[in-house]
Amino acid sequence: MRSRFAAGFTTSISLLSETLTTNSSSARSSLPEGTVAVAAGLIISGVCAFAFLGLSKKALLEQDQKVIQQLWFWTFALAPGFFLPLEQEVGRALSHRRSLGQGGLPVVRRAATIGAAIALILLIGLVAFGPLLTRNSFEQESVAVIALMVAVVAWGSSHLGRGILAGSGRFRPYGLLMSLDGLFRVIGCLVLAALGVHTLFAYALLIGIPPVLALAVAFSRQSGVLQPGPEAPWTEVSTNLSWLVLASVAGAFLLNAGPLLAHPLASVTDKAAGLTWSTTTKDASRLGAFEYSVLLSRLPLFMFQAVQAALLPKLARIAALGAYDEFRRGFKTLLKIVGVVAVLGVIGTGVLGPLAVRIAYGVKTSNRDMALLAVASGLYMVAVSMAQALIALHRHPLVAIGWILGVIGVVPSLFLSRDLLLRVELALAIGSLIPAVYFSVALLRTLRHPSHIDAGSITEALLDHPLTP
Repeated sequence: MRSRFAAGFTTSISLLSETLTTNSSSARSSLPEGTVAVAAGLIISGVCAFAFLGLSKKALLEQDQKVIQQLWFWTFALAPGFFLPLEQEVGRALSHRRSLGQGGLPVVRRAATIGAAIALILLIGLVAFGPLLTRNSFEQESVAVIALMVAVVAWGSSHLGRGILAGSGRFRPYGLLMSLDGLFRVIGCLVLAALGVHTLFAYALLIGIPPVLALAVAFSRQSGVLQPGPEAPWTEVSTNLSWLVLASVAGAFLLNAGPLLAHPLASVTDKAAGLTWSTTTKDASRLGAFEYSVLLSRLPLFMFQAVQAALLPKLARIAALGAYDEFRRGFKTLLKIVGVVAVLGVIGTGVLGPLAVRIAYGVKTSNRDMALLAVASGLYMVAVSMAQALIALHRHPLVAIGWILGVIGVVPSLFLSRDLLLRVELALAIGSLIPAVYFSVALLRTLRHPSHIDAGSITEALLDHPLTP
């Protein structure tokens, strides 16, 4: 069975590359203005995320820092999971209107209403399940739930703003927004430390407040972004919203499943299955180091997305011009980059990861933990690139199904070992492998009868799964 899956995966990748090969002799287009800023924004955002968690670790008690780590992972499981689809749909709709010379203000009004409804539902859910989160994830600190509610609303606003900028072709302020978010968070952390503030709630708010400040600055000099236009029906911003929400929530959970599962499972003993986890100081230290290891293992994902941010807007413009041979050539380049970054990431993280974690955060982790986490990140990277291709080809239901299958695959994988961290790591790797295989097979079939590719669908694909540590 394994050999069949491996053969099918390899064959589909080969056929995809062969299908996308072009003999076009047209000259390469230069990168659209601002895409370098997007790539830089992604890198700066990632570096600042690591810096924030390192600085907060020094300023807070160990128990409070555990809360910050869990709050971080919960924020980026919920906010992108539910609001990223809105960003994608706004970007797609505005990109389409821009190609027709139509204003997008009515689209944004519809999207803002949908975003407010999503935020309200999430806030009600957090109030209802707040005690459960406080008990199992936040070390009995109820203020963390309040900070999470603030973060959900703030990041929802940020995703809407990003969709507006991307759909308007303003990728330079898009990159600025991402950079400032991270920089404001680090600056806030340094200011609190200088003032001698060591309270949990103050640092917890730094996860949610910076996106709003960055949004205000990024839009401060953007005149004429939103122009009046034809009335927007609800379907214009919700055509694929349900499928995108399913895909985004499942994908975001899969990306953050390690820390979200390991923390509550650490307090559970399943004698029937022989799965145990002691509460010794050594084991608690391993769990803290595991969460930092997860963050570091995602560095290759940021390298991948920085390159992707420079390529996909260019592909959107090429598709809008109908230069499909050039589009296929560009996408083939992207696939090659995915493979190279994934392999180098696994090797580099597995070898140098423990040293980097010890230097950055002062905790110890093993080469095995780092290597397995890097494998999971590499497989996730492959799955994301395949999912983006399917979105560009208007196959949104297939994307949702693939990510959901990955989440389902995590559950039985948790019983593959007696060691907590090993079974979580294996579950992450298998959970990422399943959608990668499924998407490759789906692409193999889709490319036999390809759909029309347009600038809106590429913009939507560009906004799929922006990664945050």
